[in-house]
Amino acid sequence: MTKAHEFDPQLLSEVAALPALPGVYRYFDADGAVLYVGKARNLKKRVSNYFQKNHGGTRIGHMVTKIARMETTVVRSEAEALLLENNLIKTLNPKFNILFRDDKSYPYLKITGPHAKEGGGALSAPAFQRVAYYRGAVEKKHHYFGPYPSAWAVKESILLLQKVFKLRTCEDTVFNNRTRPCLLYQIKRCSAPCVGHITAGQYTQDVANAERFLRGETQDILNGLEQKMLQHAEKLEFEQAAELRNQMSALSKVLHQQSMETGGDKDVDILAVKVQGGKACVNLAMVRGGRHLGDRPYFPTHIENAVDVAELDAEPVEPAESGATASPATQTRPAKNAKSLEALVLEAFIAQHYIDVPVPPTLVCSEPVDKDLIAALVAQTGTRIAAVHQPREQRRIWLEMAEKNAGLQLARLLAEQGSQQARTRALAEALDLKMEDLAALRIECFDISHTAGESTQASCVVFHGHKMQSAEYRRYNIEGITPGDDYAAMRQVLTRRYSKLAEAARNNEARLPDLVLVDGGKGQVSMAREVFTELGLDLGLIAGVEKGEGRKVGLEELVFADGREKIYLGRDSAALMLIAQIRDEAHRFAITGMRAKRASVRTGSSRLEDIAGIGPKRRASLLQRFGGIRAIASASAEDIATVDGISRELAEEIYRALH
Repeated sequence: MTKAHEFDPQLLSEVAALPALPGVYRYFDADGAVLYVGKARNLKKRVSNYFQKNHGGTRIGHMVTKIARMETTVVRSEAEALLLENNLIKTLNPKFNILFRDDKSYPYLKITGPHAKEGGGALSAPAFQRVAYYRGAVEKKHHYFGPYPSAWAVKESILLLQKVFKLRTCEDTVFNNRTRPCLLYQIKRCSAPCVGHITAGQYTQDVANAERFLRGETQDILNGLEQKMLQHAEKLEFEQAAELRNQMSALSKVLHQQSMETGGDKDVDILAVKVQGGKACVNLAMVRGGRHLGDRPYFPTHIENAVDVAELDAEPVEPAESGATASPATQTRPAKNAKSLEALVLEAFIAQHYIDVPVPPTLVCSEPVDKDLIAALVAQTGTRIAAVHQPREQRRIWLEMAEKNAGLQLARLLAEQGSQQARTRALAEALDLKMEDLAALRIECFDISHTAGESTQASCVVFHGHKMQSAEYRRYNIEGITPGDDYAAMRQVLTRRYSKLAEAARNNEARLPDLVLVDGGKGQVSMAREVFTELGLDLGLIAGVEKGEGRKVGLEELVFADGREKIYLGRDSAALMLIAQIRDEAHRFAITGMRAKRASVRTGSSRLEDIAGIGPKRRASLLQRFGGIRAIASASAEDIATVDGISRELAEEIYRALH
């Protein structure tokens, strides 16, 4: 049992000295790892719950016994506490908090801001706004719509704007150098402002209508277009009237294809949560401008501890009489307003997700959401937010769709994890790898890629914890060998990878993989054997994936460096499926790197870095301004000097270097 006297007296004195103010607290273990981050309306009351109660053998009891140190931060309000708490959760990755991956990859649709170009003509690119797909930090001079749940949703919206409003999508450098309309004009996806087929005023009106369309003001757009069409018809300007009629027809067709009864809702997020098999999924569906843009699933970690911790963080049950002393029985009773795991997961998502992402005015939720959480979001954003539980009519249809998708995504995740674990187990058994914890099995796989000896690169991919670990992938530029000599390339990459790692492993400062796969047969394995022998490493770690008869998929065999007979796992073997998955990932990673390097060499983009005074920032500015190395090479020194950060002298140096 956990008792107060088991804790460090200094820690208990810190708890006793806490103020009765809102704030955030962090618990650390003896090794300095973060155990839990929480917020409180009353720090003293909340934190005392952890050290004064009998937690028995619960998960929370296990956590409490590990607490060696505590940090607290007092804030002015619960809204500030909410913001700080979830920023710390994302930063510190505590073991006992529900944690969602920090996803900063939301894409936006960008419409560039109009501005006059100094000395430019009427057809200069900045005068005609451009619609584009965008990720990154926003700038005030441009207009952004979103966020969207996926890149596909943005590109689909751009296609709609091209069909209806014929806005340009080309880069400024392309726009400024056009002498005749491009293919998009021919297929009626662009009004060709680059060659003067539309006036700046008409184009600006199309941009304004496009922005209103994205905001959901579709009926107003149709009414405005109809009035203008009638005005042109009265003036006998039938050609202009026909253009507006065609635009109305295209817009009506789009609205018909994407019709949905919004019930007055324009911007809504629909949040559905599903918990099963120790895993959870929150499915986020987005409605923007009255259009359903799609959805995205999120899978939190550390949910197994959520209920125990939440009961401690909730308001405790008060004694029946004023001034009565809480008995042990009272202390172990559930807190009032105890929440389901689904509700806890959903609230954790809302708190963490909307720190960095704009909150729409309406959240339709599958579980009830704490009013204090919504109030904190309102205080943080300064906008009115309503969280709707048990909705009706169209909102109910949206929520049912989101709930169904959450269930499907969670079932897919559980099936994939079960399948992947079965594959790991099958491989360990096939190769007689004695592993108590299969999740600890670490496999590294190497592949060589080049085109007729050009731009040779080697890849190293890592499989660990039943999945590919992309953050641990490595690429190696292979130099100093005969072009096309794959054996020498394999020798070089293995030597570079394991020479330092072997020394660190002997000092217990690093861990070698349990299996090293090389994509190749006897020749590649022989080269790996030589490297491992020189480094004093176990030859039993090495296996080569040799193509079978006719190089057919499913007939691969494993070749070993320690003299074992090669084995054929079988076409339907789960072990072979895992081997093929890892090998194919190594090949994909190697070939994408090789192609990028080859493209860099062929376009000469590396020549910019060879010029004194050109670093990454100036190089990026030049490429952003001109669109590519060829455009820079065709520009004059005067044009190059117009780029921010490029002086006249440096521009002349760049011009000389590229010519």
